[in-house]
Amino acid sequence: MAKPNTSRLDREIRQTERKLKAVQEREMWPLSGRERRAVLRSLAGGSVRVVRGKSTTRADRKLESEWGAAETRLSAEITALQSERQRIVNEAAAAKASKKSSGWW
Repeated sequence: MAKPNTSRLDREIRQTERKLKAVQEREMWPLSGRERRAVLRSLAGGSVRVVRGKSTTRADRKLESEWGAAETRLSAEITALQSERQRIVNEAAAAKASKKSSGWW
């Protein structure tokens, strides 16, 4: 029996890890549309308060919370992809073991 084909999952895991690293560096490209709108809304609210000469602590907290939510989402995606990859590898190993044990020899 051949090795299990996990190349698609490996590629997805690498891509999601790149996205997570980009979010940790506060880049906008890996964000979903909803997350991008929320981050821009927080930035706009904070900049309005700066122009008015008021405190931006609430906007800063909201912005950090949005970035944290994006990191959490991507971490969960990575975990799900890795567990799916492990499931495929385990199924292939079980099939190989059952094939060996059911043989004549």
